[in-house]
Amino acid sequence: MDEIKLIQDIREGNQLAFFQLVDMYKEKIFHTCYGILQNSDEAEDVTQEVFIEVFESINGFNQKSKLSTWLYRIATNKALDLLKFKNRKRRFGGLLKVFGVNYEADNAPHFFDKDPQDVLENDERAKLLHWAVSKLSDNQQKAFVLYRYDDLSYAEIAEVMQMSVPAIEALLHRSKLKLRELLKNYYESGKL
Repeated sequence: MDEIKLIQDIREGNQLAFFQLVDMYKEKIFHTCYGILQNSDEAEDVTQEVFIEVFESINGFNQKSKLSTWLYRIATNKALDLLKFKNRKRRFGGLLKVFGVNYEADNAPHFFDKDPQDVLENDERAKLLHWAVSKLSDNQQKAFVLYRYDDLSYAEIAEVMQMSVPAIEALLHRSKLKLRELLKNYYESGKL
């Protein structure tokens, strides 16, 4: 379906058109959110929030950029907002522990269907990479996730982030250097 027609149909209240939009983009938006949050439940929740916002604000979409660009922009901002909220919550939880209050920011159990040793090693690598990515600036995180997890081109990332292609190239270059620096000890020790 033509993107302009799809947007027009959604604006006119066509629920089928909205569900078509969701079907077209839900996996891509989920992957973007997961790339930032590294938690499937949270990524699913944020993905739903993205489509709620799209439904509520489709009339404000000016169509100067592609629909997918607008969706990625909403998704990365919402995922980063949740990440910031979680970090504040963890800091607050640490403060409560100082005063003897037991508080767990993330207490979800983990169940394994595979060899526990392999799962632990992969989980450790994923957590380490997520930790390193979380140390990047917001713009570096967005660019890295869109490039690495969503396979967007530099031009597409530039459109999503409303920056020039050279600025995206510089962001990605700096993010890779920063990640290399942060993960250097782990690579040298042979753990990765």
